[in-house]
Amino acid sequence: MTMKRGMGKFVVGNILVTAALRFGEREAFYCSATERRFNFRQVNQRCNRLANGLSGLGLKKGEVVAFLSTNRVEIVEIFFALAKTGLVGIPLNYRLAKPELLGLMRGLNASALICDAAFADVAAQALRDLPTLSHLVMIGADSLPLATSAKTSPLHYESLLDSSEASEPQVEIEEADPFYFNLTSGTTGMPKCYVLTQYNNATLMNMFHAFDLSQQDVILTVFPMFGRVGFAWAAAGMMYGIRNVIMNFDVERSLQLIEKERVTISNLVPTMIAMILASEGLERHELSSLRALVFAGAMLPATIRQQIATKIKVPIYEYYGLQETGTLVVSTPDDRKRSPGSVGRAILHTEVRVVNDQGEVLAPGLIGEIVGRSPGSATAYHENPEKSIETFRDGWVHTGDLGTLDEEGYLTIRGRKKDMIVTGGQNVYAADVEDVILSCPEVLDCAVIGLPDELWGERVTAVVVPRAGATVTPESIVSRCRQQLAGFKVPKQVIVETQALPRTPTGKMQKFILVERHSVST
Repeated sequence: MTMKRGMGKFVVGNILVTAALRFGEREAFYCSATERRFNFRQVNQRCNRLANGLSGLGLKKGEVVAFLSTNRVEIVEIFFALAKTGLVGIPLNYRLAKPELLGLMRGLNASALICDAAFADVAAQALRDLPTLSHLVMIGADSLPLATSAKTSPLHYESLLDSSEASEPQVEIEEADPFYFNLTSGTTGMPKCYVLTQYNNATLMNMFHAFDLSQQDVILTVFPMFGRVGFAWAAAGMMYGIRNVIMNFDVERSLQLIEKERVTISNLVPTMIAMILASEGLERHELSSLRALVFAGAMLPATIRQQIATKIKVPIYEYYGLQETGTLVVSTPDDRKRSPGSVGRAILHTEVRVVNDQGEVLAPGLIGEIVGRSPGSATAYHENPEKSIETFRDGWVHTGDLGTLDEEGYLTIRGRKKDMIVTGGQNVYAADVEDVILSCPEVLDCAVIGLPDELWGERVTAVVVPRAGATVTPESIVSRCRQQLAGFKVPKQVIVETQALPRTPTGKMQKFILVERHSVST
């Protein structure tokens, strides 16, 4: 007997349609940037108006629409409008330089751009330089960039919504349809691009179930929403009927909103919480509504963990995964009690292994490369077959991260596979050295890299950022490392910097920048 496929579909637009039906007049978003509030029904109607407006411009399923915006409710509306029409998005990272933004739109053949007025200069140049760009929609603009050709008619975002119907778009969407192009974090070089499907993004529940979300929660979203994590938290609010406070990260404003909006949970990176903990405003604000903080992007230093326990006093959730895989493992507060050094265990519908260079599964406790797969996993990079073959092999995503799994399935990160420094024939895992340096109370942040060395091949080099008001010397760092590490692991060079170390929007260290910077200086 032939099995027939079920009629239900995992497609992104259904998340919002269901939320509007089930949660209706309940508040869905507070947009901090514009101080507007929207309920679930209003968000769905606005998304439909945008979707129908874009279709009315002649844009059809499969065409590419770029969007460039900071955190505001419009970016949520754009994601869901594209999902309902089958248009393929390019969520642009506003931290990129103008030539990079234009290059992405050109390379991916963007037919339209929806742009925050803060980036009007990018929009104006895109109109001039991109032959495929036929439509421009400006968010929050008092004036519009001048059109440079008859085919281009810049529009106001709200005017487009006002002139469009709020009915559901009549476009057939399939699970395998492309939803948007995503960029990796670029920890080892320039970002790579890949397509995420409707199915990849509609199957997010497993991640948030592990965080014990409920309708009693209030989310504070400070992750940049052009990225996969920021969008995921917006979708989580839709799935659970949770009010979501959207903002661009600022220490004082974050504290104000946690107090005023009675926020219960927020996803931060270690740099953000370090800034909050160091803020004089921490004691001025009442944060008793918080029930949990969630971290991703980098291991949380023990000193930061201790400060959270004493100053904010909330449980901590951590998770691990790549942009390419989605979340693979979560560490709950109970998991941390059982395995304090790990990032947790695999969540529902995900699989994680640790393998050697031949792809063979290693025994518990042995260091190897972490590979994983989940419903959120991509399967290839866009027009990059060489990198695709390297990363996506035998049905698994090869993360490039080193780790160990124990008998209970707890995963511990041991560093980047390419983060291994070979010095004098000895292998040094940067994470081992970083753990020791980050245990110094005077150290705020650090990165251990390998720099070219005529004698050693690579010399172990520590780049260290002191805490405000603290004094850190190369001698003190070397002395600390000698007490706890083998001699070949002790940094041969320590560079003290006062500026923040380069990280991606999701908090991952961009060591390639440090290698380039300090290789030149040495």
